[in-house]
Amino acid sequence: MNPDPSPPSRESPRGPDETGEKESREPHPLADQLARDVQVLAGEIGERNVLFPDALEQASHFIGEELRATGLEVQRQTFHAQGLQGRRVPCHNLEVELPGSRHAERIVVIGAHYDSVAGSPGANDNGSGVAAVLALARTFARRSAPPGRTLRFVFFVNEEPPFFQTSEMGSLVYARRSAELGEDIRGMLSLETIGYFDERTGSQSYPLPPLGWFYPSRGNFIAFVSNLRSGRLVRESVRAFRDGVDLPAEAAALPGFIPGVAWSDQWAFWKEGYRAIMVTDTAPYRYPHYHTPEDTPDKLDYERFAEVVEGLEAVVDRLARY
Repeated sequence: MNPDPSPPSRESPRGPDETGEKESREPHPLADQLARDVQVLAGEIGERNVLFPDALEQASHFIGEELRATGLEVQRQTFHAQGLQGRRVPCHNLEVELPGSRHAERIVVIGAHYDSVAGSPGANDNGSGVAAVLALARTFARRSAPPGRTLRFVFFVNEEPPFFQTSEMGSLVYARRSAELGEDIRGMLSLETIGYFDERTGSQSYPLPPLGWFYPSRGNFIAFVSNLRSGRLVRESVRAFRDGVDLPAEAAALPGFIPGVAWSDQWAFWKEGYRAIMVTDTAPYRYPHYHTPEDTPDKLDYERFAEVVEGLEAVVDRLARY
């Protein structure tokens, strides 16, 4: 993620307790798998970008193998980006698709970028988003009944600087191709830095101080953020999330110029006229290890991260229904 998103639209339910201690809970069945995938990406492969093209290729290979294990056919969209000493580095977006049964022409994209910023192993930003999209792809691939709309699970390269909001940003390459093909993408979910939570009062900040008058002071929620045009999509998504799990969730449709609102792959889809939202823990407005060498797998709360993924399953269900 480049900077990050912002707030939401109502005070979230009260969390466990303001001392910072977590309430006891049963282990979530998804937690171990999420931890494993983040560990491979950030603990074993580590920093992955065009400065380390072998690691970037390893990440691409890992994601591809995990997707193939679901039985789905993996598509690669390959292009070249500027690397060190003028070298053009091959970069890959990866995609699997579940065709819709009623409205196959209507597409819902669930995506995350798998590169990390220079100098960081990228556990939360964005190993967490990648692990979540993998988990959702596995879940929907196992279902006996197909979705009503076509679902695409996509893994983007080159979200981080120096490619952010340039022609070599993976999600922009992807969204432009979709627009050129006239694809009817009804909504895109960008999963961006979603694994860190903090119960302490004052742990949550915002890009504009007045936003703190309306939104929680504790970083114990997940945020759904969009531009104004995608407001209906963000409201529908957060309602479905809240119906699915008890984890606090907030939502906001805000002008795209507010710092953080456009700081991930949803921006690329906005540029091509599609409605898209970002799901995030708000990254630099909460996460102290954002874009540092300390963004390691041990920093994530895998139990609450797993609740986020469970809630996102309900969101995808809702968006794929008609």
